[in-house]
Amino acid sequence: MPIGVLLAFLAYASFSMADALIKVTGPTMSVFEIAFFTTTFSIIPAMLTKRGERWRDLYKLRHPWLVHLRCATAISGTACVMYAFTHIPFADVYAIGFLTPIMVTLLSVLVLKEHVAVHRWLLLLISFLGVVLVIRPGVRELQLGHLAIFCSVFFGGVTTIILRHVAPRERRVSLVGLQVLYSAIFNGVLMIPFFVLPSLEQLAVFLGIGLVGGTGGLLLIAATKHSPANLVAPVQYSQLIWAIVFGAAFFGEYPDYVAVIGLVIVLAAGLANVLTEKLKIVWKPRIFFWRTGL
Repeated sequence: MPIGVLLAFLAYASFSMADALIKVTGPTMSVFEIAFFTTTFSIIPAMLTKRGERWRDLYKLRHPWLVHLRCATAISGTACVMYAFTHIPFADVYAIGFLTPIMVTLLSVLVLKEHVAVHRWLLLLISFLGVVLVIRPGVRELQLGHLAIFCSVFFGGVTTIILRHVAPRERRVSLVGLQVLYSAIFNGVLMIPFFVLPSLEQLAVFLGIGLVGGTGGLLLIAATKHSPANLVAPVQYSQLIWAIVFGAAFFGEYPDYVAVIGLVIVLAAGLANVLTEKLKIVWKPRIFFWRTGL
Protein backbone atom coordinates (compact mmCIF):
# COMPACT_ATOMS: atom_id res chain seq x y z
CA MET A 1 0.00 0.00 0.00
CA PRO A 2 1.43 3.44 -0.93
CA ILE A 3 2.54 5.42 2.09
CA GLY A 4 0.26 8.31 1.13
CA VAL A 5 -2.81 6.07 1.14
CA LEU A 6 -1.86 4.65 4.54
CA LEU A 7 -1.42 8.18 5.91
CA ALA A 8 -4.82 9.12 4.48
CA PHE A 9 -6.47 6.17 6.24
CA LEU A 10 -4.89 7.31 9.50
CA ALA A 11 -5.99 10.90 8.83
CA TYR A 12 -9.64 10.04 8.24
CA ALA A 13 -9.63 7.63 11.17
CA SER A 14 -8.37 10.55 13.27
CA PHE A 15 -11.17 12.78 11.99
CA SER A 16 -13.75 10.12 12.82
CA MET A 17 -12.34 9.70 16.33
CA ALA A 18 -12.60 13.47 16.80
CA ASP A 19 -16.20 13.32 15.59
CA ALA A 20 -16.96 10.54 18.07
CA LEU A 21 -15.48 12.62 20.89
CA ILE A 22 -17.67 15.55 19.81
CA LYS A 23 -20.70 13.29 20.06
CA VAL A 24 -19.56 12.27 23.56
CA THR A 25 -19.97 15.89 24.70
CA GLY A 26 -23.70 15.49 24.05
CA PRO A 27 -26.37 18.18 23.65
CA THR A 28 -25.90 19.60 27.17
CA MET A 29 -23.26 22.12 26.05
CA SER A 30 -23.67 24.73 23.32
CA VAL A 31 -21.98 24.10 19.99
CA PHE A 32 -20.27 27.47 20.31
CA GLU A 33 -18.52 26.45 23.51
CA ILE A 34 -17.49 23.10 22.02
CA ALA A 35 -16.18 24.83 18.89
CA PHE A 36 -14.33 27.46 20.93
CA PHE A 37 -12.32 24.95 22.93
CA THR A 38 -11.76 22.33 20.23
CA THR A 39 -10.72 24.78 17.51
CA THR A 40 -8.40 26.55 19.94
CA PHE A 41 -6.75 23.29 20.94
CA SER A 42 -6.49 22.12 17.32
CA ILE A 43 -3.92 24.82 16.59
CA ILE A 44 -1.40 23.05 18.85
CA PRO A 45 -0.14 20.56 16.20
CA ALA A 46 0.31 23.45 13.75
CA MET A 47 2.34 25.43 16.26
CA LEU A 48 4.58 22.44 16.88
CA THR A 49 5.22 21.84 13.17
CA LYS A 50 5.08 25.33 11.62
CA ARG A 51 7.99 26.02 9.30
CA GLY A 52 8.86 28.73 6.79
CA GLU A 53 6.06 31.25 7.53
CA ARG A 54 5.69 33.93 10.18
CA TRP A 55 2.58 34.57 12.25
CA ARG A 56 3.10 38.32 11.85
CA ASP A 57 2.28 37.90 8.16
CA LEU A 58 -1.22 36.75 9.11
CA TYR A 59 -2.97 39.75 7.53
CA LYS A 60 -0.85 40.07 4.41
CA LEU A 61 -3.62 38.96 2.06
CA ARG A 62 -4.09 39.12 -1.69
CA HIS A 63 -7.84 38.42 -1.53
CA PRO A 64 -8.92 39.81 1.87
CA TRP A 65 -12.68 39.76 1.29
CA LEU A 66 -12.68 36.20 -0.01
CA VAL A 67 -10.44 34.99 2.81
CA HIS A 68 -12.72 36.60 5.40
CA LEU A 69 -15.81 35.15 3.71
CA ARG A 70 -14.18 31.73 3.69
CA CYS A 71 -13.58 32.04 7.44
CA ALA A 72 -17.24 32.94 7.99
CA THR A 73 -18.59 30.01 5.97
CA ALA A 74 -16.14 27.55 7.51
CA ILE A 75 -17.02 28.65 11.06
CA SER A 76 -20.76 28.46 10.29
CA GLY A 77 -20.34 25.01 8.79
CA THR A 78 -18.40 23.88 11.85
CA ALA A 79 -21.21 24.95 14.18
CA CYS A 80 -23.78 23.12 12.04
CA VAL A 81 -21.75 19.91 11.95
CA MET A 82 -21.12 19.94 15.69
CA TYR A 83 -24.83 20.43 16.35
CA ALA A 84 -25.62 17.53 14.03
CA PHE A 85 -23.12 15.17 15.66
CA THR A 86 -24.55 15.85 19.10
CA HIS A 87 -28.20 15.39 18.06
CA ILE A 88 -28.55 12.78 15.28
CA PRO A 89 -26.97 9.40 14.46
CA PHE A 90 -23.41 9.16 13.15
CA ALA A 91 -24.40 7.50 9.87
CA ASP A 92 -26.94 10.22 9.07
CA VAL A 93 -24.35 12.96 9.54
CA TYR A 94 -21.81 11.29 7.27
CA ALA A 95 -24.33 10.30 4.61
CA ILE A 96 -25.69 13.84 4.28
CA GLY A 97 -22.22 15.33 4.66
CA PHE A 98 -21.07 13.44 1.60
CA LEU A 99 -23.52 15.51 -0.45
CA THR A 100 -20.97 18.31 -0.30
CA PRO A 101 -19.43 17.27 -3.66
CA ILE A 102 -22.83 17.94 -5.26
CA MET A 103 -22.82 21.46 -3.83
CA VAL A 104 -19.20 21.96 -4.89
CA THR A 105 -20.03 20.78 -8.41
CA LEU A 106 -23.05 23.09 -8.69
CA LEU A 107 -21.05 26.07 -7.46
CA SER A 108 -18.07 25.24 -9.68
CA VAL A 109 -20.37 25.36 -12.70
CA LEU A 110 -22.24 28.51 -11.62
CA VAL A 111 -19.31 30.47 -10.16
CA LEU A 112 -16.11 29.11 -11.71
CA LYS A 113 -17.72 28.18 -15.07
CA GLU A 114 -16.13 24.72 -14.97
CA HIS A 115 -17.34 21.94 -17.24
CA VAL A 116 -18.73 18.82 -15.58
CA ALA A 117 -19.18 15.61 -17.58
CA VAL A 118 -22.63 14.05 -17.84
CA HIS A 119 -21.56 10.84 -16.11
CA ARG A 120 -20.46 12.84 -13.05
CA TRP A 121 -23.87 14.49 -12.79
CA LEU A 122 -25.41 11.02 -12.91
CA LEU A 123 -23.12 9.75 -10.14
CA LEU A 124 -23.95 12.77 -8.00
CA LEU A 125 -27.66 12.11 -8.49
CA ILE A 126 -27.14 8.49 -7.43
CA SER A 127 -25.31 9.71 -4.31
CA PHE A 128 -28.27 11.94 -3.48
CA LEU A 129 -30.69 9.03 -3.88
CA GLY A 130 -28.50 6.99 -1.52
CA VAL A 131 -28.77 9.74 1.09
CA VAL A 132 -32.56 9.74 0.66
CA LEU A 133 -32.56 6.03 1.51
CA VAL A 134 -30.56 6.73 4.68
CA ILE A 135 -32.73 9.54 6.05
CA ARG A 136 -36.06 8.61 4.34
CA PRO A 137 -37.93 11.90 4.69
CA GLY A 138 -41.64 11.31 5.29
CA VAL A 139 -40.94 7.84 6.68
CA ARG A 140 -38.49 8.75 9.43
CA GLU A 141 -38.89 11.82 11.58
CA LEU A 142 -36.38 14.45 10.50
CA GLN A 143 -34.83 16.48 13.29
CA LEU A 144 -33.16 19.87 13.52
CA GLY A 145 -29.81 18.07 13.35
CA HIS A 146 -30.63 16.90 9.82
CA LEU A 147 -31.35 20.50 8.78
CA ALA A 148 -28.07 21.57 10.41
CA ILE A 149 -25.98 19.09 8.43
CA PHE A 150 -27.77 20.12 5.19
CA CYS A 151 -26.80 23.72 5.99
CA SER A 152 -23.21 22.57 6.54
CA VAL A 153 -23.24 21.06 3.04
CA PHE A 154 -24.00 24.51 1.61
CA PHE A 155 -21.38 26.23 3.77
CA GLY A 156 -18.87 23.52 2.92
CA GLY A 157 -19.45 23.96 -0.79
CA VAL A 158 -18.93 27.72 -0.59
CA THR A 159 -15.81 27.26 1.54
CA THR A 160 -14.31 24.82 -0.95
CA ILE A 161 -15.01 27.03 -3.96
CA ILE A 162 -13.40 30.03 -2.27
CA LEU A 163 -10.42 27.95 -1.17
CA ARG A 164 -9.97 26.60 -4.69
CA HIS A 165 -9.57 30.19 -5.87
CA VAL A 166 -7.40 31.70 -3.10
CA ALA A 167 -5.26 28.81 -1.79
CA PRO A 168 -2.54 29.03 -4.49
CA ARG A 169 -2.06 32.75 -3.77
CA GLU A 170 -2.40 33.04 0.00
CA ARG A 171 -0.08 32.04 2.85
CA ARG A 172 -0.97 28.90 4.73
CA VAL A 173 -0.44 30.75 8.00
CA SER A 174 -3.15 33.22 6.92
CA LEU A 175 -5.66 30.58 5.88
CA VAL A 176 -5.12 28.61 9.10
CA GLY A 177 -4.45 31.38 11.58
CA LEU A 178 -7.27 33.73 10.61
CA GLN A 179 -9.87 30.99 10.85
CA VAL A 180 -8.65 30.03 14.32
CA LEU A 181 -8.63 33.68 15.41
CA TYR A 182 -12.11 34.44 14.07
CA SER A 183 -13.46 31.17 15.40
CA ALA A 184 -12.19 31.99 18.88
CA ILE A 185 -13.78 35.46 18.77
CA PHE A 186 -17.09 34.35 17.19
CA ASN A 187 -17.61 31.26 19.32
CA GLY A 188 -16.21 32.93 22.42
CA VAL A 189 -18.82 35.71 22.23
CA LEU A 190 -21.77 33.48 21.31
CA MET A 191 -21.01 30.91 24.02
CA ILE A 192 -21.27 33.50 26.83
CA PRO A 193 -25.10 33.38 27.30
CA PHE A 194 -25.02 29.56 27.43
CA PHE A 195 -21.64 29.08 29.07
CA VAL A 196 -21.23 26.01 31.26
CA LEU A 197 -17.99 25.70 33.20
CA PRO A 198 -16.32 22.58 31.75
CA SER A 199 -15.18 19.90 34.15
CA LEU A 200 -11.64 18.59 33.96
CA GLU A 201 -12.99 15.54 32.14
CA GLN A 202 -14.73 17.73 29.54
CA LEU A 203 -11.61 19.82 29.06
CA ALA A 204 -9.68 16.60 28.48
CA VAL A 205 -12.23 15.60 25.83
CA PHE A 206 -11.93 19.02 24.16
CA LEU A 207 -8.15 18.72 24.18
CA GLY A 208 -8.41 15.25 22.68
CA ILE A 209 -10.71 16.51 19.90
CA GLY A 210 -8.31 19.33 19.05
CA LEU A 211 -5.18 17.21 19.10
CA VAL A 212 -6.69 14.28 17.19
CA GLY A 213 -8.35 16.53 14.61
CA GLY A 214 -5.27 18.70 14.18
CA THR A 215 -3.02 15.67 13.83
CA GLY A 216 -5.41 14.23 11.26
CA GLY A 217 -5.02 17.41 9.25
CA LEU A 218 -1.25 17.12 9.30
CA LEU A 219 -1.49 13.45 8.26
CA LEU A 220 -3.73 14.41 5.35
CA ILE A 221 -1.30 17.07 4.19
CA ALA A 222 1.52 14.53 4.39
CA ALA A 223 -0.59 11.99 2.49
CA THR A 224 -1.08 14.34 -0.45
CA LYS A 225 2.65 14.96 -0.59
CA HIS A 226 3.47 11.25 -0.82
CA SER A 227 0.72 10.02 -3.16
CA PRO A 228 -1.39 11.45 -6.01
CA ALA A 229 -4.74 12.98 -5.10
CA ASN A 230 -6.62 10.35 -7.10
CA LEU A 231 -5.28 7.69 -4.71
CA VAL A 232 -5.76 9.69 -1.52
CA ALA A 233 -9.22 11.17 -2.16
CA PRO A 234 -11.23 7.90 -2.20
CA VAL A 235 -9.96 7.08 1.29
CA GLN A 236 -12.30 9.80 2.61
CA TYR A 237 -15.20 7.39 2.17
CA SER A 238 -13.70 5.09 4.81
CA GLN A 239 -15.41 7.44 7.26
CA LEU A 240 -18.72 5.75 6.43
CA ILE A 241 -17.27 2.55 7.86
CA TRP A 242 -16.04 4.36 10.97
CA ALA A 243 -19.50 5.91 11.33
CA ILE A 244 -21.13 2.47 11.55
CA VAL A 245 -18.41 1.05 13.82
CA PHE A 246 -18.31 3.96 16.28
CA GLY A 247 -22.06 4.46 16.21
CA ALA A 248 -22.71 0.82 17.08
CA ALA A 249 -19.84 0.36 19.54
CA PHE A 250 -20.24 3.52 21.62
CA PHE A 251 -23.68 5.01 21.00
CA GLY A 252 -25.96 2.04 20.30
CA GLU A 253 -26.77 3.29 16.80
CA TYR A 254 -27.51 0.42 14.41
CA PRO A 255 -28.61 1.44 10.89
CA ASP A 256 -31.31 -0.80 9.43
CA TYR A 257 -30.86 -2.66 6.15
CA VAL A 258 -32.40 0.14 4.07
CA ALA A 259 -29.96 2.67 5.57
CA VAL A 260 -27.07 0.27 4.95
CA ILE A 261 -28.12 -0.04 1.29
CA GLY A 262 -28.20 3.76 1.09
CA LEU A 263 -24.75 4.04 2.63
CA VAL A 264 -23.37 1.49 0.15
CA ILE A 265 -24.87 3.49 -2.73
CA VAL A 266 -23.33 6.71 -1.39
CA LEU A 267 -19.98 4.95 -1.01
CA ALA A 268 -20.01 3.37 -4.47
CA ALA A 269 -21.19 6.49 -6.31
CA GLY A 270 -18.79 8.69 -4.36
CA LEU A 271 -15.81 6.48 -5.14
CA ALA A 272 -16.75 6.29 -8.81
CA ASN A 273 -17.13 10.05 -8.90
CA VAL A 274 -13.70 10.68 -7.39
CA LEU A 275 -11.92 8.05 -9.48
CA THR A 276 -13.34 9.41 -12.76
CA GLU A 277 -12.58 13.05 -11.88
CA LYS A 278 -9.91 14.55 -14.14
CA LEU A 279 -9.88 17.98 -12.53
CA LYS A 280 -7.85 18.85 -9.45
CA ILE A 281 -9.45 17.30 -6.40
CA VAL A 282 -10.29 19.70 -3.58
CA TRP A 283 -11.01 18.25 -0.18
CA LYS A 284 -14.42 18.51 1.37
CA PRO A 285 -14.29 20.94 4.27
CA ARG A 286 -15.64 19.69 7.54
CA ILE A 287 -15.26 20.34 11.17
CA PHE A 288 -11.70 21.56 11.58
CA PHE A 289 -9.99 24.21 9.53
CA TRP A 290 -7.55 21.42 8.65
CA ARG A 291 -10.19 19.76 6.51
CA THR A 292 -10.01 22.35 3.79
CA GLY A 293 -7.22 21.01 1.63
CA LEU A 294 -4.52 23.29 3.00
